[in-house]
Amino acid sequence: MSTMIKTENVCKNFGEVKVLKNVSLSVAPKEVVCIIGPSGAGKSTYLRCLNHLEHVNHGKIWIEDKLVVQYDDGIRKMHLSSKERNASLLEVGMVFQRFNLFPHKTVLENVMLAPVEVRKRPQAEVKEKALALLSRVGLADKIDVYPNKLSGGQQQRVAIARALAMEPKIMLFDEPTSALDPELVGEVLAVMKQLAFDGMTMIVVTHEMGFAREVADTVVFMSDGQITEKGTPENLFQNPRTDRLRQFLKSIISQ
Repeated sequence: MSTMIKTENVCKNFGEVKVLKNVSLSVAPKEVVCIIGPSGAGKSTYLRCLNHLEHVNHGKIWIEDKLVVQYDDGIRKMHLSSKERNASLLEVGMVFQRFNLFPHKTVLENVMLAPVEVRKRPQAEVKEKALALLSRVGLADKIDVYPNKLSGGQQQRVAIARALAMEPKIMLFDEPTSALDPELVGEVLAVMKQLAFDGMTMIVVTHEMGFAREVADTVVFMSDGQITEKGTPENLFQNPRTDRLRQFLKSIISQ
């Protein structure tokens, strides 16, 4: 069966600290995977490794069945040209906790920048697509506004539109609602739900258990740098197999 992203025995160390320990995961086309777990479990680091924002110390990463990373105890075992590697990475969009919008550019300019500069798409074509994406995330009336005039939820929706403007086949979300005021969380999750229902392949690191329960095909529980449990939302939330997951779910519910 084809996969959109696959990792095998991925390990990542920061100095003496082992942050990821043999993490193996496969994500099928159109699958939504939610990664949950306590702070410090390695969830965000795992996403950053998928997007080459961190280098792994060991293991393999495939994007669309193409092996793009292979390290064996710190030694790189394959050499992709930068052109090949960048081509694979362009298929992966990422949305961060912090919105990282360019403050000196309008909403429309933020969304248009990368497709024009990186993908070398014609300005008129990119503008048309950007306007459609901003309409899709409910911000058609904000195209000429600068980020500092937007709420956190609006900024995060711009960040999602900006990632989608690159036409990725896979979207990674790193706790996209954790920096938002509680009343703004819903508007961002609504956009993400629609993306999932439209068939986008997604890996979402989240503390929003309701979202994971409703939208995920697969929920992955990470603790101490490892995948401890994996399954359907129903199985994972209703029948946790390990004490660690039971403890985590109890702590989430009691908050």
